[in-house]
Order: sequence, then C-alpha cells, then structure tokens
Amino acid sequence: MSDVGLPRGWVQCRLGDVIAYGSTDKFEPDEIAPDAWILELEDIEKDTSRLLHRKLFSERQSKSTKNQFRKGDVLYGKLRPYLCKVLKAEQDGYCTTEILPLRPPKEVDAGYLFHWLKHPTFLNYVNAMSHGMNMPRLGTDAGKAAPFVLAPLSEQKRIAGKLDALLSRLDASRRHLDRVPTLLRRFREALFSAAVRGVLTSDWRSEDDPQLAGTRPISGRPAKTIAETTPQKSQLTEWLDELPTSWKVLPASDVVRQGADIVYGIVQPGPKLQSGVPYIRGMDIVDGKILVDQLLHTSPEIAQRYGRSALQGGDVLLGIIRATKVAIVPESLTGANITQGTARFRPSDLICTEFLAIALEAPETQRWLHAHYRGIDMPGLNLADVRRVPIPLPAPEEQVEIVRRVESLVELADTIEAKYHAIRARIDGLQPVLLTRAFRGELVPQDPDDEPAADLLERIALSRQSTPVARGRTKSQGRSELRPKAKSLADTIAAMSSDDFTFDELRQAASGDYESIKDELFAALADTNSGVAQFFDAGSGSMKIRRVSE
Repeated sequence: MSDVGLPRGWVQCRLGDVIAYGSTDKFEPDEIAPDAWILELEDIEKDTSRLLHRKLFSERQSKSTKNQFRKGDVLYGKLRPYLCKVLKAEQDGYCTTEILPLRPPKEVDAGYLFHWLKHPTFLNYVNAMSHGMNMPRLGTDAGKAAPFVLAPLSEQKRIAGKLDALLSRLDASRRHLDRVPTLLRRFREALFSAAVRGVLTSDWRSEDDPQLAGTRPISGRPAKTIAETTPQKSQLTEWLDELPTSWKVLPASDVVRQGADIVYGIVQPGPKLQSGVPYIRGMDIVDGKILVDQLLHTSPEIAQRYGRSALQGGDVLLGIIRATKVAIVPESLTGANITQGTARFRPSDLICTEFLAIALEAPETQRWLHAHYRGIDMPGLNLADVRRVPIPLPAPEEQVEIVRRVESLVELADTIEAKYHAIRARIDGLQPVLLTRAFRGELVPQDPDDEPAADLLERIALSRQSTPVARGRTKSQGRSELRPKAKSLADTIAAMSSDDFTFDELRQAASGDYESIKDELFAALADTNSGVAQFFDAGSGSMKIRRVSE
C-alpha cells in the first residue's frame, strides 16, 4: 500500500496491522448477568450511529452466544455493512456476534478508529468485499485486510475531537430538520379535517352571503341516520352533527353515479404481460398519485370479465386492504382496471371529484374506515361498509372553494417538503466530505513534533510479538479450548454423522475459532455449489444446516 498523498508522518496500512480484528470474548446466555447490557444490531441507527435502544439481558432473554465488549471499545456491525452501524461503547456489555468489538491499542485513538470505519474509502471496500446475497457480511480475513490510515497519535486525537464537534452539529441539524415531515403530516391532516368540517371555508360562507343565498343546499339524510352497530363506532360520526347548517351528509353509495356502484376489481389478473390492459394495485398509489410507470398489465379477455370495474378519468380510488390510500384516476388511464384490493368511486353530479378525494382522505373518514376493518393478518374493508361511509356534502359552489384552498395549501406544503429533502441531502453529503478532509490531514493543523505514525506501527508490531493477542477464554473459564486448525470446514461437514446438523454441532466437530468457522460457513452457504444449505427445522423450531448432494 502506498503513502503517496498522505501528510508527512502518516502511514497507510491494513486494519489488521493495528487492530486484533475478529478476536473476541464469547459468552453463553447462562454466563451473562440479568442486569448486563445486551446490544443488538437493530439498536443502532444506520449511518448516524445513534443508540436507539438500551436493553438488559433480563429484558431480552437472549438464547444465543454473545461477544463481550468493554467501555472504550469500538463496536462494528459486520452484517450488511452498507448500513454503517458503528458505535463507541460507553460502558461494558455484550452484543450479537454480528457486531465485532474492536479494542484499539494505546497507539490508536478509539474516536479516530470510530470515524475511520465510517469513511467512504472503508465503506467502499467493505461493500465490495462482503459475501452473501440477502444478508451480506464482512469476513474476518477481509476485515483484517481492510485499508487504514494511521496518523500520529496526538493528531488522531485532534482529528477525532474536531470530527466529534462538527458531526454532532450535523446530527443536531438533522434532528431539528427531521421534525419537518411530522409537522407537514400534521398540517395536511389538520387541513383536510378543516376542509370536511366546514372550518376552512367559514369566512367564505359569511363573506359570500350571510344568508347563504349563494349556495344550493343538498337534500340528503342527516348524519344521525347513518347508524352504527356499537356506541364506540357511533362516536366516529359525532363530528358530523357540528357541520354547517347548509351541509348535508350522505353515505358514499349515494354520491356516486347511478349505474356505477362502488366496486372492487380483478381478483386474478393472470400472468404479467408486457402489454394489455393496465391495472392498479394498492402499492401503485403513493402520496395520492398513481405510479403509472410501474403498472402491470392483464389480458383484454380478463379485463372484459371485470368490465364493471373499468376506469374513467376522474374516478376516485380507495385502498380497501391494509392501507386506505386515495388517488384520482387521470384521463390517460381511462379503460384501465383495478384489483380486488382497491375500490372505485365514480362521482355523481352531487360531488366533484377532488372534493370526494379530500373527503375520503380526511382523518375523520380514515378513522371511520379503520374502525371497520375486518381480519387481523390482512385487515380489509367489506364493500358494504365502504358504501355506507358518511360523506359530508356542502353546496357545489363551496366544494369548488374548498378544493381551491386545499390545493393551494397542499402546494405550499409540497414546496416546503421539497426544500426539506434538498437541505437534508446537503447535510447528509457533508459527513463524507468532512471525513475525507479529516483523513487527508486537512481538518486540523499538523505538528512536526508529533511522533510519526511509522513509529506507532512499529511499536504495535513489537507489542504483538512480545505479548500475543488472547481474547478467547480457556476451558477452565467455562469455554472449550481453541484447537489448532487441522482440517477444512468442508472436510468437517463431509465427516458429520448426519446430513442435518446445527451450527453448535458443527462447532464441536470443527477445528478453529468461532468467528473463522462462522465466516467460512456463511461463505459456503452463499456458494450454490458448496454442497451445503440452510433450512428451518419445524420440529426443533430452529435453523439447521443440511449437507446436500452435488
């Protein structure tokens, strides 16, 4: 490796040259105290290294082997390393074996190491060297060979301190900025609520004509006649009693065009076709828009059998399985269809398309719909319930005014949200820039009197020669002694007495330390030609390994 381009006194080396990468102390569950901190990967927020949860063994009741870590260790998540889960241990504890405790020698500052593990150069390397398709992980040998830039110790501390200060300010900016999406969501909910309650246009009604002479009240049933089966559900419609006196309330079935009932669509659309009749699924509706480019197609013959649910521009769609999302069908999708997870509303002359969409998306309507879900694993709505959902109905002129005001304010919220995403992206882009500058020696001044990094590296090597690293425990401490590697893992698997076996059984039979065996096994599982596979054994309720014929 070359030191070209590095500041004077720095050296480029491998991570394994300075850290005993992969050397860990392992403990079984029965060896861990109830009040011990147990760290899992999901406890660390990706990229930010923020600790999301701190749970004790008594809370987690873990049943798997854990790595022990000490205060001051740098904890590195080797599973799916692109998530960049790195944490500085502020106290002793235990972690999943997918997290490696890295204990720097006195010649390496822990904060400096922590920031290097988030550096773009290191991340690019580990992402390229990870093995496994669905659950990629960094192997021990690859981790030892990872690039590392070593600076003089005093400068390491200055760099770590500067990065801590700058990145903490970035994190604070993120936290403040990330309140914006929640505020915008609440704003949109309040806006749609005000729209369907008549609050949004209260000034328009009074200013337009105190006697409401400019409106044409709609004849319809009052809210109280839309009966509910339980007192709890009756509370969902109490707000309708407070609507303006010129408004009426109708069930959804009474605001759609005659002869175009509220219906769901195709039950079995058949194989995916490159062309044909497009159909809309619930997942195709995002933020009130239909993602036209991702629509699937069915054959004209199947679509014809579901002609009752064929679409026209201006129809309103409502998701009725899992998510009650709302969207308006554009003119370009006239003739398309929907699936059984979506209901179609074709507005009558009583209600304009945009106002119907607002009414269905309003939090009051959404609560009503969710209260009428049926099923647990896949909650959905019965069409009979969908057809009787109460729809508040102002005069046509007021509907137009409500739509105008809602669209204007939603456009403002969308503009703010776009600015939020742009600023958030700029903040996220600052971290790799700062890290790059820091490890080029551009963030803090160099001191010519600092001890060169080459001397540090030599001292680390001499220390290892005189005191070999020993993080594992002996048999007298409750763990089996580490044995010299005598045969490959493939030979061990071939010699197993049964085709199906557990990882613990493999560990007992194999030579080598825990991490090496685990890394070699995962590499084998990722290789379809290795003659080994993993499966879930329903009888024991656990994952097992199977030796398969080539």
